[in-house]
Amino acid sequence: MADVTFALTEEQDMLRKVTRQFLDEQAPITNVRELAESDADHDPELWKAGAELGWHGLAIPEQYGGVGYSFVELSIVLEEMGRSLFPGPFLSTVVQASNVILDASSEEQKQRYLPAIAAGESIMTMALFESPHASAPADVAMTAVRDGDGWTLDGEKRWVLDADLADTFIVAAVTDNGLSLFLVDADTPGIEVEMTPSLDTTRREGTVTFADAHIAADKLLGAEGAAAPVLDRVLALTSVALAVEQVGGAQWCLETAVAYAKERYQFGRPIGSFQAVKHKCADMLVAVEHAKSAAYYAARVTDDPDELAIAAPLAKAVCSEAYLKAAGDALQIHGGIGFTWDHDLHYFLKRAKSTSLLFGGVREQRRRLGDALGL
Repeated sequence: MADVTFALTEEQDMLRKVTRQFLDEQAPITNVRELAESDADHDPELWKAGAELGWHGLAIPEQYGGVGYSFVELSIVLEEMGRSLFPGPFLSTVVQASNVILDASSEEQKQRYLPAIAAGESIMTMALFESPHASAPADVAMTAVRDGDGWTLDGEKRWVLDADLADTFIVAAVTDNGLSLFLVDADTPGIEVEMTPSLDTTRREGTVTFADAHIAADKLLGAEGAAAPVLDRVLALTSVALAVEQVGGAQWCLETAVAYAKERYQFGRPIGSFQAVKHKCADMLVAVEHAKSAAYYAARVTDDPDELAIAAPLAKAVCSEAYLKAAGDALQIHGGIGFTWDHDLHYFLKRAKSTSLLFGGVREQRRRLGDALGL
């Protein structure tokens, strides 16, 4: 295990404070509710403002228009976004797409796509899987066939994040030489997008159908047949990103439950004075602190492939369970009001459940951890 410190530098601490203040003022839960209930899930002005703050380019090198920081700084922003249920395609574009391009693309493709992501001018998403049980590169079934001066894609990708917002899809498909990646413009003839109902209305998903969709040869991302290790790394980074986001959401649930336990009176005393409620709050605190340790460690070893292979699934599994516990216990502490649509808790409970399943549930994360440990 690598020797890392969890202490924030003065600059990182300022990033957290500025991010939280901005999200509290510009993306309060009332705004998230409005977007979720309108099926919008995206505020273009908020997206632009985030880019101006440098969020989109935090982990993109300066030569490609980014800030040049590390995944640690990005994780600080992600944790605050989890705390506020940030409504926007940040995970799909900034975490997934930018890292795939950094790891796999040509210099020309980096220069073309990364500055647009950093500036908030492009929204990209990953179109990876077809089956509800798929969560690894080996599960990709869609094919891409050479066709004259390019490629033809046929098939259907499901559970594509922000499918209706993306201007570019990064599509995983099997070619004669193995699993490959393609950059596909959303307006390519033969592509149809249909948004599908989701448990978590703050993070939308859709199905993307490719029917004889022809793309140019230069849309191949990286080398043909070389996509598997790239996707393994990006899925690991996605697990870390979701873990730190889950920490933010779980912390909100804990703080909200404790505050309510202090102000809600029964039998002439605050419910927080009752032993059963005290113990539940204490158990939540232990779970959240445990999750923080796992997530913070994973965010600090993303440049170490061996450590990341262990830390990423561990963090996703631990944080998924902690978030679900925190959200469920917070709801119980609130009693009847917690079960109503009027309370914000149901958004956090749904986010907790959806993120626990996204890109591999707890069981899948433990399988990956076992594989990494050679078990």
